[in-house]
Amino acid sequence: MGTLRTPQSVGMVRASANIQSFLLAGVRMIGMARRSIVLAGLMVATAVASIAARPSTKASVPGHHRYVLEDVVPRQFGDWKELPSETAQVVNPQTRELLDKLYSQILVRTYVNSAGYRIMLSIAYGDDQRGDLQAHKPEVCYPAQGFTLNNKADALVSTPYGSIDARRLDTSMGRRKEPVTYWFTMGDRAVKTTWEKRLVEVRLGLTGAVPDGLLFRVSSIDPEASRAYGAHDIFVTDLLNAVSPTDRKRLSGLGPVG
Repeated sequence: MGTLRTPQSVGMVRASANIQSFLLAGVRMIGMARRSIVLAGLMVATAVASIAARPSTKASVPGHHRYVLEDVVPRQFGDWKELPSETAQVVNPQTRELLDKLYSQILVRTYVNSAGYRIMLSIAYGDDQRGDLQAHKPEVCYPAQGFTLNNKADALVSTPYGSIDARRLDTSMGRRKEPVTYWFTMGDRAVKTTWEKRLVEVRLGLTGAVPDGLLFRVSSIDPEASRAYGAHDIFVTDLLNAVSPTDRKRLSGLGPVG
């Protein structure tokens, strides 16, 4: 059943939408130094919209169908198959308490290909990513659990469906070398900065939807970071090939080809 809106509330939604359009136009006219001011304005617009249209619908579940990671991600695809849980050695550097606070679902698996190369996959999904529930960055979590962060860099993961704005981490713990590739999505878009997250939050808030999001992370134990990153990209492409267009967009922010 839809939410009943009064003429006054409809007017407030339209007014907040006008505010958003005005502010977004301002972004193109001012420099980076003033973006914080515009961001504050967008937050005000979101607050106005929230009064007129209380966000109550989860953005992740069109038609109110629950998004279930276990059902979305296949256990075998391309040249990859899941290792049995008793042999998979996944080290999750984030504490259980923090994960339970930030996310409503966590999928952790290890896959192996025909050459014996192993990829560790971790997808942490939160159905409400407002405020303090925003996804936690691996470059913070890894050092907190004893890993050394040797290097980090932005990267584009190329796929047949487009490129994903991602980040590469080169981490280690003693003799263990673990290169990492990860990205965030909010709603059905990949986001990298707080600014991008806020824009998506405003867009969804104006429709009465609660922003969801996920952290998609792959890593491998490999002393050669460049080789690991190449394997990560192959794994991601094979996975995106194996899921539906709707799930592909939610996992990566990438739509159909063309």
